[in-house]
Amino acid sequence: MAYQALYRKWRPQTFTEVAGQDAVSGTLKNQIESGRVGHAYLFCGTRGCGKTSLAKIMARAVNCENAQKNGGNPCNACPSCLSILNGNSMNVFEIDAASNNGVDNIRDIRDQVEYPPTEGKYKVYIIDEVHMLSPGAFNALLKTLEEPPSYVIFILATTDPQKVPQTILSRCQRYDFRRMSKATIIDYINKIRSAEGFSAEDKAVAYVAEAADGSMRDGLSILDQCLAFAKGETLTYEKVLEVLGASDMSVFSDLYRALCRKDATTALSLLSGQIAAGKEPGLFINDFIWYLRNVLLCDATRGGAEILEVTEDTLSRLREDVTLLPRTELISMISSMAELSNRARFSTQKRVLLEVELIRLAADVAKPADIRPQITEAAGVSRNTQATDTVPWNEPAAVPVADTTMPAAPQAAPQAPDVSAAMPAADEGNSVQSPRREPHIVRRAPETPPAAEPAQDSVTAPSVPAAPAPAEAPKTHIGSKLEIIRENWDMLISELSPANKVLFQGTVLKEERGGILIVFKNKINFTLASKNQENGLVKLSNTALKKLGVNVAFMARVALRDEFNEEKPVITDEDIKKINFPVDIEG
Repeated sequence: MAYQALYRKWRPQTFTEVAGQDAVSGTLKNQIESGRVGHAYLFCGTRGCGKTSLAKIMARAVNCENAQKNGGNPCNACPSCLSILNGNSMNVFEIDAASNNGVDNIRDIRDQVEYPPTEGKYKVYIIDEVHMLSPGAFNALLKTLEEPPSYVIFILATTDPQKVPQTILSRCQRYDFRRMSKATIIDYINKIRSAEGFSAEDKAVAYVAEAADGSMRDGLSILDQCLAFAKGETLTYEKVLEVLGASDMSVFSDLYRALCRKDATTALSLLSGQIAAGKEPGLFINDFIWYLRNVLLCDATRGGAEILEVTEDTLSRLREDVTLLPRTELISMISSMAELSNRARFSTQKRVLLEVELIRLAADVAKPADIRPQITEAAGVSRNTQATDTVPWNEPAAVPVADTTMPAAPQAAPQAPDVSAAMPAADEGNSVQSPRREPHIVRRAPETPPAAEPAQDSVTAPSVPAAPAPAEAPKTHIGSKLEIIRENWDMLISELSPANKVLFQGTVLKEERGGILIVFKNKINFTLASKNQENGLVKLSNTALKKLGVNVAFMARVALRDEFNEEKPVITDEDIKKINFPVDIEG
């Protein structure tokens, strides 16, 4: 006789033998025992949880001659049970909806239900993966499913009940099957181990049950593979890992500890060793995520072994690893590895992605999505703020400022020639809203310092400590800086991004604390501009130094109440006369 796979050989034959589905099997058994059998059932659940097995058991039980005497279980000995077990019965029809999903297939069923069973009590139609039926097939099934003949029972099975129309769901008794727990799978494998007589370590059986991921059929298939690899010898934990291409938990513990120490060399060495041993990178990523999950749960549950479902050796390691990293950083690491798992699923370079991620985690480098422009001392503007009645404004910090000591001016101080007489400078406090023109640069000649010594009673402005300006940057007094910045303001903000350029239009420039203060009319513009100062205040300072030779720090704040008292524009008769098309004035 040909070899039969374990999941087929050990398929349950009665309701009592079904593992992990006590509520469903108990309900169906009581219905058969009491004679209250429905006409349509819907079995929902993940793969390998017993849906088809229970459907076949029920098909035998409703036709069994001794079912009520056996407490609802089929006897599997009467002619009806034997014919169904052998696949010779004309009363049980098992249909795969994945390959028979058309309207014609359902019409054939609808024609067949008109004829009563030749033997037994019921004709049972088991439609597997019913969610694969086409919309037309579902519509063709509706009427028959709602009012079938008294001798017909429909059992529909699906792994995706969301795709089943509500019209079908409302006509069926729905039973939701649970995922198999790890303990249930271990108990069932131990039962098979005793009956088959093979030897296996408890740790190996536990890992097979964990790899099954809630599916009894998957667990038995994995066990079949491992037993074939063992060749009649004891099935060890190492052999299971070799068959599945997985890694020991100690590897993930060592990797986690290396990342906590920021030791990229050790982390990459561990990964290289596992890849060289034939471990699959995608599986390595998922297993590492699972280990990090165990570390997190060990921290959250105070090391409770009942939730983690791990061995004592692994639990002791987890309790040591819990203390290595704060919980927030651990959660961040899990999120990063989960994102990596999604990206690696569709990548042909899984190893490269994993190595890059390990280097990033070890070096604590921010991901590109997490990088935001930060205001630091080296960037030119500090985060120091001063409490005022309005929104705080930024103080200058590291942007070099030229010598701002103001000598006492004599009575007849020489005046520098005004090279921009054709364009009067805006008064202090007025909005800088110049007409659109090509950016140009206007440089004012610096004021000539007096040759005479300042008077004894002259007052000097406090100087701002600053680094020496570059050789090519001429020293410029504050009085002329403000005028140069105002006259070249359009050129300066044209160097910003389009979004930031709009924010800086309509602002007012003032002298403040040895620099130029930019006053925003509203809080929204100020907030948006402050969030990206690398492309705002800092860039303005660099542009002024590079293109104007003016070494100045920019600051910003929101306008105070009534600081912008702009009169509403009034159109006069003279303005109307300047319009180039005729205007009729009603009077």
